[in-house]
Order: sequence, then C-alpha cells, then structure tokens
Amino acid sequence: MMGRQEVAQAPLFYSFNLDAHIPANHLLRGIDHFLDLSELHQHLAPHYSNTGRPSIDPALLFRMLVVGYCFGIRSERQLCEEVHLNLAYRWFCRLGLEDKVPDHSTFSKNRHGRFRDNDTLRFVFEKVLARCLAEGLVGGEGFAVDASVVRADASRQRGVPGTDVAFDRTASLARPVREYLEALDAAEEPETPPKNVSLTDPAARWTAAPGGPAFYAYSTNYLIDVKAGVIVDVEATPAYRNDEVNSTKTMVDRVEERFNLKPQRLIGDTAYGTARCSAGWSTRRVSHRTRRSGIRPSVTTVRFRARTSSGAMKTTSIVAPAASRSCHDAATSLHCALGSPRRTPLSIVPHSTIAKVVR
Repeated sequence: MMGRQEVAQAPLFYSFNLDAHIPANHLLRGIDHFLDLSELHQHLAPHYSNTGRPSIDPALLFRMLVVGYCFGIRSERQLCEEVHLNLAYRWFCRLGLEDKVPDHSTFSKNRHGRFRDNDTLRFVFEKVLARCLAEGLVGGEGFAVDASVVRADASRQRGVPGTDVAFDRTASLARPVREYLEALDAAEEPETPPKNVSLTDPAARWTAAPGGPAFYAYSTNYLIDVKAGVIVDVEATPAYRNDEVNSTKTMVDRVEERFNLKPQRLIGDTAYGTARCSAGWSTRRVSHRTRRSGIRPSVTTVRFRARTSSGAMKTTSIVAPAASRSCHDAATSLHCALGSPRRTPLSIVPHSTIAKVVR
C-alpha cells in the first residue's frame, strides 16, 4: 500500500542536538579538534572600541573562512549561504539553528581593515604551525619551495603598456590602485615598468607561466617542511620570477626568526637555480649582500661560459632547462643572469647541488 506523509500541526517545542547530526569522520570534526582561536580576541583587542554595539565575533569569521578554504567556496556571498543551510558548517562555526549568519560584506570590511592592519591571518597561521610543531609534524631538516599562480580579478582588456600607464593622483582611486601607487612611492629603487599594467589591479603581473594565453596574476609562494608536507611559511608576490625567488629568502629568514627552524637543505625546481639565486645560497661564494646560510640547496643545473659586459670570460653553472628546451634557451637565461649580449654554451653538466659561480 502506498504511504502518504501526514501533514500535521507543527509541534510547539523541538528537541534537536546539532552535534548528533554531524558524522564522526567529518573533516570539520578533525579540524575543530586542533584549531585553537582562544588568543585571537586578545590579539585583536586594540582594534575594537570599548564602547558601542558588540561586533560579530572575529573567531566566527575565521571559522567561516576555514570552511570556505576547505570546501572550495571562493565567493563570500556563497559562503554565507552555505553556512546558513549546512548543519556541519553551522556546528563548526558555533552557530545554533536560530543564530544569524553574518552578512558577506562583513568579511570584506574586516579583511581590508583590522585583520590586515594587525596581520591577523599570519597570527592564526603561526598558531596552527606552532601546534604542528608541538605534535612533532615538522622536522626542520629540509624545506621545499614552490609557487602557485593565482589569476587576478582583472580583465585582459583593461590593460595598457607599462611605459604608457598614468594614474590621476588627484582623482578618487580604487583601493588596488591606491595601494600600488603607495608601494611605488615607498620603494627604495625605481621599478622597471612591466610589459603590461592592469588599470584595475596594477600590482598584478602579466604572465603566461601556466601555458596558454597570458593573463594578470599573482604568485603564492610556499615553504614546506618535507617530513609531513606541512607549510611553514607563505608569501604572496606578483607573478614575476625574480619576486618568487627573492621571497624564498624572506620566508626562510622569517621561519628561523620566529620558530628557530633552520633547514640543512632547501629543495626547489629549476626556477630557483638561476645565478642570482645561487649566489645567495652558495656557501662557497657569498656576495656582500648575503650572509653564509649553511643551507645545502638541491636543484639541477647546467654549465655555461659567457662574456660579461666588461669583456671578461666567466664560467657559471645555471639551471638546467626542461628536456624539450634547447641549449640556446638555457644560454639566453644565462645572458639574463650575467647581463651580456654574447653567450656561448660550454657544456651541460648536471649537478645535484645549487649552481655556483666559478671564476
């Protein structure tokens, strides 16, 4: 016999336990067990007034951001809708069935305001890393470095050549443009104009690194401990090779300063084996701008001879190109490193350690 759902009068009282409806093996249960935000309120206290209407709990905003990162919800508007509908998300965010979810505009105001001014995202990141250290998940003996290209929210059609860009400083400027101009004013040395500049997000760089048509992008640089794959530091830069390489030194120095971790070896792909990066990490020949790091880098390199701008011949070991690239491509890379218009391949010599300049 076919059954029918009876539509009865709604009960006057409900008995509902939200925790009982979350599976024991749910991802958020494992994260909740180790995520400690108890010191977040003290960290942000100077950015809140002692009077006025109580704000939304910053711990709630961070828990919602964790949900977005774990489940690939990039839109803050969609994130608020998902937290409103999903019981597991409500449980993780400490929201009851009747509790109101914050408006999506609250995230933008906090990210570009007090969270950014107080470096709160890094504060939470380092608290999680400290927990990984306490659990023995970080060895500290070897680090690996790499970068991921993140597409900027900037149209390709809204770009102009770098030499032609000009912003009216007297007019009202958007936040990305204003911050870009402030960074240029604060720079110690004048920056070489890039090939293309986005009028929407001028700090983004024009790149075709992933293959295919070029677009405006940033790079997210990661420093990863090789024991368990734990990220020990992260640095965002424009999608420019020199910035990516230089960020490695920044991250290694910061981890050593804050956590007293100094790796014995540093692993990177061929992009980190250029002559400029090599001089910074080599323990045999260190320029006046770098210190002896005592770190043994591991990249694959090739050896070339080229004539410098002064006319002297110099032999150097640089990064080995991919198998599909020719020796001429590698010689061109050497030309960029030495600043010489003439280049002559000497011989291809694979190395298991970092490239080093040899006189």
